[in-house]
Amino acid sequence: MRNTRQRRQQILQLLVDHGNVQVSELVERFGVSAVTIRADLTHIESQGMATRTHGGATLVRTPPQEQDIHEKDALNLPIKDSIGAYAASLVKPGDNIIIDSGSTTMTLARHLRRHREVTVMTNGLNIAWELANAPGVELLLTGGLLRKQSLSLQGSQAEASLNTYSFDTLFLGVDGLDLQFGLTTHHEAEASLNHRMVERARRIVVLTDASKFGRVSLHRIARLEQVHTVITDASIDAEYLEGLQRLGIEVIIAETPP
Repeated sequence: MRNTRQRRQQILQLLVDHGNVQVSELVERFGVSAVTIRADLTHIESQGMATRTHGGATLVRTPPQEQDIHEKDALNLPIKDSIGAYAASLVKPGDNIIIDSGSTTMTLARHLRRHREVTVMTNGLNIAWELANAPGVELLLTGGLLRKQSLSLQGSQAEASLNTYSFDTLFLGVDGLDLQFGLTTHHEAEASLNHRMVERARRIVVLTDASKFGRVSLHRIARLEQVHTVITDASIDAEYLEGLQRLGIEVIIAETPP
């Protein structure tokens, strides 16, 4: 699985660098079969990044570069804080929730510190640290392999830890939200864990500032039809506001204090 993920990331980088790739060249470069390379290109095409051509593929759009969690923390902080504060207002005593790792979901954790009778499961080390001393929050960690760039736990152990639980709400952060391709993220293992989180929660709430709209990263988390609510900021484009509402998704605009 790791080799597959690394190879697909390298193929995507070749697409970004050159605009197109050929199956024969990739077979020679990676030492795998043409069938395997075609499967890789089909996967990249399914994420909206490339179009298959005769004998290869052509880049459709350039994926955004991934930033580490410390860089993300410093971006759009007042907006993220407003989104997190509104999300926290949706959490009531007795709720069992999942908080995905991320910089926007981190602000939700900060606003939950004074809540009471709430159970939180998270795969984010920074989120767990924020809630570790919150007296009214019972905290569960997924376990798993630590991805240092995002301070997130992932992998088969993390996914298996969700199997015996059922949650009221998942608060999910994303790297991209596109009306056609849905919710996406940079990393395959994170996408797989997020997908499992979606399956285990009755309500899916996406927390994202408006800069993520129209972006497509390599790995899909879920279709937009699976989302119940999106909490974002006032700079959301009218196309996305109307598009989400047409899908029956509640869109909440979190006001940023002056």
